[in-house]
Amino acid sequence: MAQLRGFASAAAQGADIPEVVCFEKQSQWGGQWNFTWRTGMDEHSEPVHSSMYRHLWSNGPKECLEFADYSFDEHFGRPISSYPPRAVLWDYINGRVEGTGLRDWVRFSTAVRTVTPHPISGFLVTSEHLPSQSESTEHFDDVVVATGHFSFPHVPAFEGIESFPGPVMHAHDFRGAEELADKDVLVIGSSYSAEDIGIQAHKLGAASVVFSYRTEPMGFGWPASLEEWPLVRRFQGRTAYFRDGRTRGFDAVILATGYRHHFPFLPQELRLRTANTLYPDRLYKGVAAEETPHLYFLGMQDQWFTFNMFDAQAWLVRDMILDRFAIPAAEVRRRDIQRWLNRMHAIETVREDVEFQADYIRDLIELTDYPMFDLDAVVEIFLEWKHDKQADILTYRDRCYRSVMTQTEAVPHHTPWIEALDDSSAAYLSTAEVPVA
Repeated sequence: MAQLRGFASAAAQGADIPEVVCFEKQSQWGGQWNFTWRTGMDEHSEPVHSSMYRHLWSNGPKECLEFADYSFDEHFGRPISSYPPRAVLWDYINGRVEGTGLRDWVRFSTAVRTVTPHPISGFLVTSEHLPSQSESTEHFDDVVVATGHFSFPHVPAFEGIESFPGPVMHAHDFRGAEELADKDVLVIGSSYSAEDIGIQAHKLGAASVVFSYRTEPMGFGWPASLEEWPLVRRFQGRTAYFRDGRTRGFDAVILATGYRHHFPFLPQELRLRTANTLYPDRLYKGVAAEETPHLYFLGMQDQWFTFNMFDAQAWLVRDMILDRFAIPAAEVRRRDIQRWLNRMHAIETVREDVEFQADYIRDLIELTDYPMFDLDAVVEIFLEWKHDKQADILTYRDRCYRSVMTQTEAVPHHTPWIEALDDSSAAYLSTAEVPVA
């Protein structure tokens, strides 16, 4: 959606835009933000893309992800809180492109099967329209891979887990914590998914939650029923055996063990191979495949910034495709990539981590006409957010911040997050207090 918006922005300025075709496997745009009750396979027996679940609220301030060219004020017409639920964020994302004509560029319910280099130039793209099961192969000069990297789960094995009598699922297949009420829950993982699913379970009545960490605990001030233990070693029935010798019985196991970059439609020689990192190697400016001209990747970085970073990337890719930005020689590209890699490897603090990505985005924006915004102010909000979570992991979503784009101060939500059990747009945007169910 960011890439389409980038081309539309150039067209509005009178630029000559080439034919743009977006292949979207889902029947609606929004990517990860399209909630579905389905797990595993969708209605066309394709892998489900979204990892969203009921009661998912933004886990970072909206002021850190706000579009520079489309504010929350413009969309909602009034201040809202800093941590909206997923339905409200999807509405915001959709609002920027709905009614713009960009749907004409999208082939919905169409999956890309293969992308192969054309023997002369460009690429041959084979796609399938899923409802009709009809395939077609077309030639394109440029290909932008914008599929994200939080859809294909990493699922490690644990000895004896096949004997566990209760539900075992990856976070990708988690759809709500209601079924965890009164249950003892083991969450394996120590990052954002583990943190949020654990406190969702607590919010909806789980008897206890144990987070099992591989390297370091998250270290929040958890309520008494939430604990962090070292990595689980094995299972025997419902009993888990941990690295420090402790044992405990559980009713459910959730693997919040991360995701893999996965590009089944690309041949081996074109695939981006990277872990979840702030600056993947072999991507010039973080977007252009170093060894394959005219192949681009969006959003492949580990993320502090999200929506506005994707925009900055999309605007530069647009300009590369439109020949507004000349991609330099191979040795210049390698020096630029290595400069960012060297800085990334020297990072020692959280502040340096966030500032690295802010400077990366600044570098992109300075090369295009995407609106510059106060990236340093966003860095400070991120650091406040980290502090808020350490102060109270259950109430940080009740904090309010000021928009970097409009200077509008967010307003408290009518219901504290821990009591807000209706995450619909209607309930969230209601001015009346919503009764606790």
